[in-house]
Amino acid sequence: MKMSKFRKLLKNKARRNHYIVGILILIVTAFSFILFIQRFAYISTSKQYDGVNLVKKTKQKYEKVTKVNAKRGDILDVNGDMIAGDSTIYNIYAIVDHKSKTAAGKADYVVNKEKTAQVLSKYLPLSKKQLIKYLTPKNKKQYQVEFGQSGRGLSIEIKRKINAQKLPGIHFVELPSRSYPNGVFATNLVGITKADDVNDQNSNISGVMGIEKYFNKMLSGQNGKKITKVDFNGNELPNSQVSEKKTSNGSNVYLTLNSKIQQYAEILAQETAEKYEPKNLQILVMNAKTGAIEAATQRPTFNPTTGKGLANSWRDTLVEDQFEPGSVMKILTLSASIDSGNYNPNQLYKSGSVEVGGRTISDWNNAGWGMIPLSEAFPRSSNVGMVKLEQKMGSKTWLKYMHRFNIGEKTGIDLPGEVAGGISYQHTSDQAMTSFGQSVNVNTMQMLQAFSAIANGGKMVKPQIIQKVVNSNTGKTTQSFKRQVVGQPIKSSTAKKVQKAMRQVVTKSYGTGLVYNIPGIKVGVKTGTAQIASSKGGYLTGSNNYIFSVAGMIPYDDPNYIVYITMRQPQKMTESPEKILSEVFNPLVKRLVNQGKSPTSVTEAGSQYVKVPGLLNKTTETALSKIKKLDLQSGVVGTGDKVVQQLPSSGEKVMPGQRMVLLTNGAMTMPDLTGWSKNDVLKFAEITGKQVTTKGDGYVTEQSVKAGQVINDSGKIIVTLKNK
Repeated sequence: MKMSKFRKLLKNKARRNHYIVGILILIVTAFSFILFIQRFAYISTSKQYDGVNLVKKTKQKYEKVTKVNAKRGDILDVNGDMIAGDSTIYNIYAIVDHKSKTAAGKADYVVNKEKTAQVLSKYLPLSKKQLIKYLTPKNKKQYQVEFGQSGRGLSIEIKRKINAQKLPGIHFVELPSRSYPNGVFATNLVGITKADDVNDQNSNISGVMGIEKYFNKMLSGQNGKKITKVDFNGNELPNSQVSEKKTSNGSNVYLTLNSKIQQYAEILAQETAEKYEPKNLQILVMNAKTGAIEAATQRPTFNPTTGKGLANSWRDTLVEDQFEPGSVMKILTLSASIDSGNYNPNQLYKSGSVEVGGRTISDWNNAGWGMIPLSEAFPRSSNVGMVKLEQKMGSKTWLKYMHRFNIGEKTGIDLPGEVAGGISYQHTSDQAMTSFGQSVNVNTMQMLQAFSAIANGGKMVKPQIIQKVVNSNTGKTTQSFKRQVVGQPIKSSTAKKVQKAMRQVVTKSYGTGLVYNIPGIKVGVKTGTAQIASSKGGYLTGSNNYIFSVAGMIPYDDPNYIVYITMRQPQKMTESPEKILSEVFNPLVKRLVNQGKSPTSVTEAGSQYVKVPGLLNKTTETALSKIKKLDLQSGVVGTGDKVVQQLPSSGEKVMPGQRMVLLTNGAMTMPDLTGWSKNDVLKFAEITGKQVTTKGDGYVTEQSVKAGQVINDSGKIIVTLKNK
C-alpha cells in the first residue's frame, strides 16, 4: 500500500516536471519566434545583414559589371598626320604542357620546337637557338613560357603574321597601349603614357609627360560600363537585359608641329648627337608671324615605344630647364639701346676688357680690336660693347626693357613644368653682365618669344604648340589656336634696325656668323657662347664647357621663321662650335625655304622635273608600277600590300632617276640599301624614324641590318657608303 502511494507520488511529480519543461520550451520557442520575426522584419526593411547590403550582394552575384574603356584621343600634327594614337599591343607566349587541348580536342601546345623557333625568329628579335632554349624549360611541369622583353609589346602586324603560320600552342595576350608611329619625334614635348596595370586589358592609360600629361583629362574622355545578368556560376544568361553607360571618347589634340620639318630636325639632331656628343642639344623652329612651333626636339631623348633612353631624358628641357643664354641676349640689349634713344652707332669705345664693380669683363677676343665704333659691337659679339650700351641706358632702363621682353616670366605655353627663370641684378657687375646673357636665366621658349618682337615689327607673340582641340564624339572644334600678342617692347623702326644688324653678323667680314651665310637665302643671325656656372662657384673652364647657340631669322628683313639652336658641352669638339651648329642650321634653313617648292637650280638642257604622284593607300604593286613609268627608282620598307607613307611627298618635283621610298602597312622590314645614295638613306631614316648613321660618301656598299630583317630598336643602323 505504501509502495503504491510512493509510485503515484513519483508519477505526479514527473508529470508536473514535464509540464514545466513544456511550458519553458513553449516560452523559449515563442521568444525565439518573436526574435526571428523582428530580425526578419529588420532585414526585410533595411536590406542589411551584418553590415552587408543584401541587394548589392545579390546584384554582384547575378549581375556582371564590365568597364568599357573610352578611346584615348589622338595627338596629330598640323596636317592631321598621326603622332600618338590609341593602340593595342600583344605579348606572345607558348604553351608547352602536352596535356593542353583545344575545344575540338586538338593539340594546343608546341608540337614541333624546331619549326616553331624557325618561324618565330623571322618576327621576333631572337635567334632560332635562343627560341628553342625558351621553348625547353627546365621545369618539366611548366605549363607555358614567355620570351622575355623580346616577346612583349608586339604590333598587330607582327601578331597577324605569326597567326597566319598557324603554329600550335602559340597565343597572345592583348593589352591597351599608346602608339607612336613616328618613333623619336618631338618625344619629350609630346610625352608618353603609363598604364595603371600593365597586365590588365581594362587598365586605364594616363599621360605622365608633355602634351600627354598636360591634356590628360581632355585626351582620356570618360569610361562607360556594361551590366549583364548571369547565373549562379557566372555564365551570362541568354536574352538577358543589358544596361549600359556609354563611353565618351577623348578629344583629339592637333599640334602646330609640321611632320616634314620635325622629321628633318630629328635626323639633323641625331647626326650631331652621335658625331659631337653634346650633353644637351635643342633645335626649335617657330613661325615668326604666328608663334606656332613647327619643330622642336632635344638630345638626349628616348624612343616612346620601347622606352630606350628614358632614364637619361625624363623631362622636356625646352621648358623645364633654365640656363644663361649668352650672346644671343645681345639681340635684346641692342633693341633696348636703340628703342630708348641711347644708341650712337658711331661712338668709339676701347674693346678688349672693361672694369665694372670691381670685376673685369672681357671680350671673347681678350686682346680686343682696339678703338671701334659701337656699330661693330653687335656683329663682332663684343661683351665690352654691350656693357657700354647698358651703362649708357642705365640699369633701371635696361631692367625695364628686360621686363618688357618678359624675361623672368613663364610664357604660359601648353606644356607642363615650365620654369620662369630669373634676373640677378643686385650688383653693378651683375647688371652689366646681363647685357651679354650672363647673370640671367631663361628657358628656350622664353627666348623665342622675345625674338618674335624683332620679327614682327616690335609686337611680341606667344609661342604656341596647340593648333586646335576637336571633340572626337561630335567632330566639333572646342579650342583653336589664335595668334596672341603679349606685348610690344620695342617700336617697329627699332625692330628693322636690329634685323639689319643681325644680317651684318653673316655678311660683314668681322661678323661672328659668316659660316651661316647661305647663298640665295637672306639669313640674319646672332651667335652665342655662354659660360656654365660651376657648383663650386664661378664658371667652368675649358674650351667645351659652354652653351653654344645661334638664333636666326629667315628672311632677315621680313621673317617667316625663327630658328633657335642651343648645344651644351660637346664632348667631341672636333670642329669649331659655329661649324658644328651650321651643320644643323644651314640644311634646316634650306629645307624651310624650299619646302613645297621645286629646286631653284637650273636643269641641264633637255631635262625636265618629274611631279611626284600621290601613292598613299595604293597597293604596293600599283605604286611600284607608277614609279617605274615615271623613270624613278624605288625602295620599299615593310612587307605590306598597301602604301601608308611616301618620300618625296605628293606634288613635289624631282629629277628623273631619283628614288622614291615607300613605307607599307606590313611589318617594318629592312630593305636592301645597296647602291642607294646618301640622300636616299636620309629618306629611309626620315620615313622610318630610325637612328641611321652613315659612314663615308657615295653609294651604299654595306648595312649593319640585313635586308628582310624586322627592324627593331636594339641599336642604330650603320650604313657604309663608298664612291664608285
